Amino acid sequence: MSNYVPPNQIRQLRACMVCSVVQLQSRFIREGCPNCESFLDLAGHPDSVQECTSQVYEGLITLVDPERSWVAKWQRLDGYVPGVYAVKVVGMLPDEVLTHLEDTGVKYIPRDGSAQDDEN
Repeated sequence: MSNYVPPNQIRQLRACMVCSVVQLQSRFIREGCPNCESFLDLAGHPDSVQECTSQVYEGLITLVDPERSWVAKWQRLDGYVPGVYAVKVVGMLPDEVLTHLEDTGVKYIPRDGSAQDDEN
């Protein structure tokens, strides 16, 4: 499937709050998140897409080879699928999603830039 987004659909783009991949809302609903689907289960669940993705994000990064890209390492995107990613994603995951991530062993790093302050 093509990643092309017509100009009249730009407002339908959303970013995953866990991995920061950016795609159309309809694609999140149809296919889920290409990186997080195994634990977020977004496909076919519009309410989950609303809760776990955000329309508010800053900057875009296009990754062709995430394993070799220094930008991917810097943004903690190495290991993800090639695609378009947001530099920062604004929003908070619901508490039940955070608990589920913890229970499944997924280390959640907020994509809003706040985690960088905690690491210093």
